[in-house]
Parts: sequence; structure tokens; C-alpha cells
Amino acid sequence: MSDQKKPQQLNIELDADVAQGIYSNLAIINHSNSEFVVDFVSIMPGMPKSKVKSRIILTPQHAKRVLKALADNVERFEKQHGKIKDFEHPPVPMSFGPTGEA
Repeated sequence: MSDQKKPQQLNIELDADVAQGIYSNLAIINHSNSEFVVDFVSIMPGMPKSKVKSRIILTPQHAKRVLKALADNVERFEKQHGKIKDFEHPPVPMSFGPTGEA
């Protein structure tokens, strides 16, 4: 028998209401020395006010892993579906939204 341990399996549950997801077309990112805060917002045309729909708080190490995973997925998406068009100027003023402190 081998003395090597098998990698532990991670069991992740996804509740039905969470599985529906939340639409977001704006992410506001702030950070402190110990965490990154990402607020996801849905801005609708003609609506002068929007609310944060979800807030995710990450350690700096996890934020970097998320950045790499997202970059890898965007690269794979573009290989399959073509280049994603980017705006030269953001469609929303950069002063929009809450400024957070953690």
C-alpha cells in the first residue's frame, strides 16, 4: 500500500436561488491592505439610481487567483468565439458608485 494520501475531494453545494445568478454590468473594486471588495451593480438605461446587487470580499491572494482564472477563461472564450470588443472609454463615469473602505 502507498503511504501517499489521496487528495481530499471538495463537495460544493449550489442552492437553487444562488444558481439563478445575479446580472451585473458594472463591477466596482476597492481594496485595503488586507482585502479586496468587489461590488456588482446592475445599471439600467433611463434609471438614475442603481443598487449594489452583490458584494464579494476576497483576500489579496484569492483576488490574484480569481484574476488569473478570469484571464484564462477570457482567453479560452476568445479562442472559441473571437475577440471580445472593449470600450476605449468606460460607459459609466469612474466617479460613479460607492467608495468603500474595509
